[in-house]
Amino acid sequence: MPTTETKDIIVNELKQRIAGFSRDISDTSVGTVIAIGDGIVTVSGLPEARMSEMISLGEGKDVAYGVVMNLEEGQIGAIILGEYQNITEGDVVKATGRILEVPVGEAMIGRVVSPLGTPLDGKGAIPSDIFYPVEKVAPGVITRKSVSVPMQTGIKAIDAMVPVGRGQRELIIGDRQTGKTAIAIDTIINQKGKHMKCVYVAIGQKESKVAGIVAKLEEHGAMEYTTVVLAGASDPASLSYIAPYAGTAIAEYFLDKGEDVLVIYDDLSKHAVAYREISLLLRRPPGREAYPGDVFYLHSRLLERACRLNEECGGGSITALPIIETQSGDVSAYIPTNVISITDGQIYLETDLFHQGVRPAVNAGLSVSRVGSAAQTKIMKKVAGKMRIEAAQYRELAAFAQFGSDVDDETAKRLERGKRISEVFKQSQYSPIADEKQVFIFYALLNGFVDDVPVEKVHSFEEGLYAYADTSGADTLAELHKKGTFDGELEEKLKALIGDYRATLDYLETSSESKKGKKEEKT
Repeated sequence: MPTTETKDIIVNELKQRIAGFSRDISDTSVGTVIAIGDGIVTVSGLPEARMSEMISLGEGKDVAYGVVMNLEEGQIGAIILGEYQNITEGDVVKATGRILEVPVGEAMIGRVVSPLGTPLDGKGAIPSDIFYPVEKVAPGVITRKSVSVPMQTGIKAIDAMVPVGRGQRELIIGDRQTGKTAIAIDTIINQKGKHMKCVYVAIGQKESKVAGIVAKLEEHGAMEYTTVVLAGASDPASLSYIAPYAGTAIAEYFLDKGEDVLVIYDDLSKHAVAYREISLLLRRPPGREAYPGDVFYLHSRLLERACRLNEECGGGSITALPIIETQSGDVSAYIPTNVISITDGQIYLETDLFHQGVRPAVNAGLSVSRVGSAAQTKIMKKVAGKMRIEAAQYRELAAFAQFGSDVDDETAKRLERGKRISEVFKQSQYSPIADEKQVFIFYALLNGFVDDVPVEKVHSFEEGLYAYADTSGADTLAELHKKGTFDGELEEKLKALIGDYRATLDYLETSSESKKGKKEEKT
């Protein structure tokens, strides 16, 4: 039995030890793997870890990195970025103190990279000492400016009916194999010479498909201003999850320099599925269609980063074209409705139209741009203002007319013009058309210059008009491009040029004589 004196000595010694205790910071920055599976790791320790902080697992050459996603009492949940086969229970985990970030800069242009900024194109390392956080708060309302500068896609049906402006978020939506990616790639190709950087984010796509896209971009000289961020179909869900945020971070570097950037997310349906997989493995409560409750926030915090800044903040812009894949045209499904409510309009591609040979298969009735004519030049606004209404009315009249044999003259005239509008809206892939050339054909359409052209000849009429304008009307084209608006003199030049071109066509005389003969015979 210790004496009172002995007890006092022990107590005093303990007090001295406690008073001189200083916690080593390394004790709070080291943890242990207690469970690992399906790209998700549970770690004990790391009491000071933060959300989205990077952690390192293992040591030496086998070190892997992860990102903190769950903060629980006594443990954390993290997703592993990349391979995780070499990680085992009991491995040491260290906090890095760094929020997940990716390298950015001019060196990223023309390269194919992973969501972590690692080169995937075999062209060597990417020299960059600038890093941007993957997750970032979107610019506030005060720093923004309304969308008013056009971002031409080069696709007639879109530039006329659902125009996109710099700083806008326009959704491309439709079933699989309806030409969604084709619209995105044509838009990138059309930005050549327009002082626009492009970032194409491939989420869960086959590597072979992306290789084909990169080859086409190189063929058209578009990789000179484009970065491709690839999270392949064989990559872990964690990389698909961070890919769109990483692509946006790369774009924000140019935004901060006052430049314009186009970002394409192909596609956010696969992104939502990857996030659902991660969330369920982290044991987060499932909600509708097993998606977690914050799946709306997942996409809203991404797309809110697309904006146009005012001059005081640099005047740059990020234009977002997210892609969503629907099942059997169901735009009322959970993820499509979420993204529709976040974006500033949608380009709806219809399967039936696609199979009828109307490509791009843009549905004029369901497609809308909430920015509207503010994203068009004055001249395009004037010639294409009625185009969307006429295209939508034609589809309704065509559906109605097929049930009746006789239609009045006014309806017949609308149907005939609608057929020609549909033909003009057909466009081959990888062949975007300059804004001033679109003005030529739209002006000809709406002013009756194409009414007597046989429907099967409309495409050749249009191609011939472009070629004739390049040679005989080069000055008029240049004036259209420079002015961006109509005046009486320019309109007369346009009419004269179209009239001169029509005079070179033999089939128009044949067509008009045939119609005249039929009219006399009927009389």
